Amino acid sequence: MIDLGYSLSNRFPDPPQTDYRTADVRALRHDLFCGDVYVADVEADRELSTAWGWVPVLDFAWALCDVVERIDRDPLGSRAAVPQHAELDFTESTDRMYFRRRFGWVEIGADWQDAEEPPLNLNHAELRREARDFLHDLVADLTDMHEALGDNPAVWTLLARFPRV
Repeated sequence: MIDLGYSLSNRFPDPPQTDYRTADVRALRHDLFCGDVYVADVEADRELSTAWGWVPVLDFAWALCDVVERIDRDPLGSRAAVPQHAELDFTESTDRMYFRRRFGWVEIGADWQDAEEPPLNLNHAELRREARDFLHDLVADLTDMHEALGDNPAVWTLLARFPRV
C-alpha cells in the first residue's frame, strides 16, 4: 500500500495579498503552498520524505502525476522489459527524486537518501491511482483553506488532465 502526504509550513506562508482565483501557473507551482511531502510504502514501513519546509506541495503533486504518466509511455505498458526513467526535481534545489519503471513496478529513490538505503519499489498502477487521489485531495484541502482557489482555471485544467482513476 502506498501513502502520499504533505504538511504545510508555518515558516513559509503564502503572501497575504494572494488572489487564488487568478494565480497563474508559475505562482501555483513555485510560490504557493510550501511545506513538506512524503511517499511511503506502508507494507515495507519505509518512506522518502522532505524536511525542508519550502517544497511547493501542489507542484509536487502535479509533477508526480506527470512523472507517473511519463514512465508509462512504452506501448507495451507493464509488459515492457526496457526500463523507463524519469526525474522529479525540486524548485530552488539540486535535489531530485528518481523513478525507474520496469514491468509493472516503479523504483523511487532520491538524492538525499542514504546511499545504502534501497529505493522504494511500488506497483505502477497503484502509484498512478494514489498520485491522482493525492492531487485531488490536496486541491480539495487547499480549496477549503482558500475558497477562491476552486475558481482558478489553471486548477480546473490540472484536475481535468489528471482525473481520479
